[in-house]
Amino acid sequence: MSTTNPTVSREIRLASRPNGWPTAENFSLEEAALPELEDGQILVRNIAISVDPYMRGRMNDVKSYLPPFQIGAPLDGGAVGEVIASKSPDRAVGDVVVHGLGWREYAVVDAATAGPADTSIAPATAYLGALGMTGLTAYAGLTAVAEFKEGDTVFVSGAAGAVGSLVGQIAKLLGAKRVIGSAGSPAKVARLLELGFDAAFNYHDGSVTELLAAAAPEGIDVYFDNVGGEHLEAAINSMNQGGRIALCGAIAQYNTTEKPTAPHNLAAVIGKGLTLRGFLVGGYRHLGPEFRTHMASWLADNKIEWDETIVEGLENAPQAFIDLMRGANTGKMVVTL
Repeated sequence: MSTTNPTVSREIRLASRPNGWPTAENFSLEEAALPELEDGQILVRNIAISVDPYMRGRMNDVKSYLPPFQIGAPLDGGAVGEVIASKSPDRAVGDVVVHGLGWREYAVVDAATAGPADTSIAPATAYLGALGMTGLTAYAGLTAVAEFKEGDTVFVSGAAGAVGSLVGQIAKLLGAKRVIGSAGSPAKVARLLELGFDAAFNYHDGSVTELLAAAAPEGIDVYFDNVGGEHLEAAINSMNQGGRIALCGAIAQYNTTEKPTAPHNLAAVIGKGLTLRGFLVGGYRHLGPEFRTHMASWLADNKIEWDETIVEGLENAPQAFIDLMRGANTGKMVVTL
């Protein structure tokens, strides 16, 4: 068996910027030479890569909290892989690590930016989901941003997605009175009930405002927003006095070429004394140790389930991303290599 390290890696590049919904033509599969390792670096063979809704914003040439992807350059994002060569005393060949150079087969990574993934606790892909930034987003958004309190009634939109499904389960474990989720199909609604949500509805079945009001006749105290638009308007209508809203995502607006029209009821925020707080998970990394302790325990005790939609093959990563934006996933969308 050859022990020679690879010198070339396949990678997905941004071929053009999407106008509205992304298409396969916006991506290209290319080969690139791998640079020689320098001191402090490791060569990682990626096992799995993450595709996430936030990446859609980086495909636009606009200033944001992360720099936009560049045309002709590889995309990046969360990945988990095995170290196959190392020039760092901190990472050995055979270690499994989490890093930020996804969308490619092999990655040369600064060891200081690669965190360990203990596969004795959970499979490697869990470190892109329940034990990774996805899980931290759910935990921090609920506990720190929305200031969840025991006895709260919680509403989660996009609840069958990677973050939303964890938010609902964490809320139940922390003592929520009632947890309600919205999703886009009967199968996803059924899955939410299996995960312990007290109520769930298909937002295609009618007015979100009416569906939520029926599911939460006593109102809601916390709304974890992954969708925006009509869902945010509905949540404001159902919020109890002093309610808190964690604004995590607005997937309903990511691919639109028209100006969003909702919510129309922001004046109600004043009278109800509501708090709407947007957040980025990067601002809550300090909660990482606390989160990982809780999550590792919950997973070990089978108190949390984490769903994955697995797509095989780097060449299929663009379609996996397109499908993600269309809501084809249940739980975390992961591409395995």
